[in-house]
Amino acid sequence: MRIVIFSMMIFLAVLGATAETSFQNKSTIPLVGELQPNSLCAKDEHIVFTCPVKRTAKHPAVIASLCASADLDKERGYLQYRFGLPGKVELEFPKDRHGTQKQFRYSHYFRYQVDLTEIKFQIDINEYSVFDTYNGEAKPAVAEQGVNVSAPGRTKDTTFICRTKPQADYSTLQDILPHDQQ
Repeated sequence: MRIVIFSMMIFLAVLGATAETSFQNKSTIPLVGELQPNSLCAKDEHIVFTCPVKRTAKHPAVIASLCASADLDKERGYLQYRFGLPGKVELEFPKDRHGTQKQFRYSHYFRYQVDLTEIKFQIDINEYSVFDTYNGEAKPAVAEQGVNVSAPGRTKDTTFICRTKPQADYSTLQDILPHDQQ
């Protein structure tokens, strides 16, 4: 009887440790079936920006997404950048979804024939910029969207250009994020 009780206690202890570990390691990244098409944003999230980026040797096919909770405002909700593939996200920033509004900066410049939008954030020394630019003064007009990564001391930035026009909605960011001057 003692052996059975002792075995049960060990089994329950192991089960509890396993459940605790899996809970602690639970990713905030949505599962593949829970994603919106061509995005790394969950079905219950708002897409701020998403596009498949042009292929590179290191990244043959990836998606860059900026996702927001449905309740995003200055005090509540979250904004999160994700880069990778459905089911295999390489980068998620920030990991913690509390107070994310303070970790991003927004800038928008608009005048006749020119429209520039950037959402910036920093991870360690690398500065990321999700950008959406249009220059109608150039002949022919130039529209380019994507993600740029730069770092102090690095001579060349890494830029991921969207393969197709992104799905984007920046309408709420102006009132929510701190502003950069253009």
